[in-house]
Amino acid sequence: MGKKIIAPDAKPARQESRTDTPLFSQAPRSGRYEEGKQLRKSCPRSSHAKWKSAASRPDPVDLIIESNNDRIPNLVPLRHGRMGRSPFTFYRGTALTMASDLSGTPVTGIKVQACGDAHLCNFGAFATPERNVIFSINDLDETLPAPWEWDVKRLGASFVVACRNNNLSDNVARDTVTELVRSYRENMNAYSEMRTMELWHYSLGADQLVSKLKDPELKRRGLKRLEKERARSIAEEMFPQIVKGSDNSIFIQDQLPSIFHWENHVPGQVVQESVDTFEDYKKSLPPGFGHLLSRYSIKDVVIKVVGVGSVGTVCWVILLMTGDGDPLFIQAKEARKSVLEAYAGKSIYRNNGQRVVYGYRLMQPYSDPFLGWTVGQGGRHLFFRQLRDIKISVKVETFEKPEMFGYADWCGQALALSHARSGDAAMLSGYMGSNDTFDQAIADFSLAYADQNEKDYASFKKAIKSGRIEAEFEE
Repeated sequence: MGKKIIAPDAKPARQESRTDTPLFSQAPRSGRYEEGKQLRKSCPRSSHAKWKSAASRPDPVDLIIESNNDRIPNLVPLRHGRMGRSPFTFYRGTALTMASDLSGTPVTGIKVQACGDAHLCNFGAFATPERNVIFSINDLDETLPAPWEWDVKRLGASFVVACRNNNLSDNVARDTVTELVRSYRENMNAYSEMRTMELWHYSLGADQLVSKLKDPELKRRGLKRLEKERARSIAEEMFPQIVKGSDNSIFIQDQLPSIFHWENHVPGQVVQESVDTFEDYKKSLPPGFGHLLSRYSIKDVVIKVVGVGSVGTVCWVILLMTGDGDPLFIQAKEARKSVLEAYAGKSIYRNNGQRVVYGYRLMQPYSDPFLGWTVGQGGRHLFFRQLRDIKISVKVETFEKPEMFGYADWCGQALALSHARSGDAAMLSGYMGSNDTFDQAIADFSLAYADQNEKDYASFKKAIKSGRIEAEFEE
């Protein structure tokens, strides 16, 4: 939120009266279950196993270049460098490529509020406003109503890519995916039997998930991690280098190349357009939360380079503080058009920030109370949220077979819950059924698509070597 990015006259988008969610049948659960079962005739469960690259398939490198449109130019090489580390990091940056590929795969016609980028690193644990720690999808930049199968397939393939990255065999990878889909399928059936309000208020407690781990050592480590995260302050976790200037200003110390102040922007100096944009964002909040934020004042604003796929998009971290020195970090992140839009239909929301906020509120059992949106200069859409509040990400690069299996079970439960909240759980359960036919089909697809990912990665590395695209590798 420095100069040339945020407009001082930005206004939040008008709240739409329509909804993205599909209309629900009022038929009893048994009828909707049978309706889902009948969909197997037009879309056999075994048909999901197939993956074959079409002759007209777009060049994956061209799609990556296309996805760089409107990104901050000097950060694009860093994005390429992060993607170029391995097939695993490459996969994380190819949501657009896979959306294009999935658009040609079999679907039942059932839509849900889809994540759009449901790889295994986009799940994690975070605190609710009541300070309970739950497990759910935690990155919804690409969310849009779309076929439910697309999320399942992207998540399944991500586990195969992660297993290969960790030198686990394809037999382990296949078993991991079948465990993921078994969990998704069986939990979807359980969710379909819940009463509507019971399902809406249901969440996956992190303590509950850890306590059910079969491996005693994994359980011990998991409970210890939760205890450690609860005791850690937000300030200590995110920015231990909050410093005081000679003029008693408070600001965030640069940590290149990931955290830095905008060019010609003095640390601790807050320009008026930053203040104005923040005030516009507050107008999009539910009543009461804008008043809560009025207790804070902005002390500093920095750019934060996040993740892999998001590198190069506008992302600010705002340091706020009360008169007593209590810190609060708010993230303002650019919301671009969903990668699913070309294949699943345009969002009804004029502001993509509002699209993302809607997705969070629908797919997560408890969403951040500071979720809001506004518009930046040049028409950039932004959404805001609290940066971290006991947000626990897992280190999948260290996983062995037991950790992969346990995590696959968790992700299956979480994705099923998110889909059940926006879709028809009874129809989905009826379609998948009680045996492992669908599980095995997704495992076949995931292994085949992981092979495709490796071919695309090789093309990407070749493009870097030839100079077709520029890459900057971090030490």
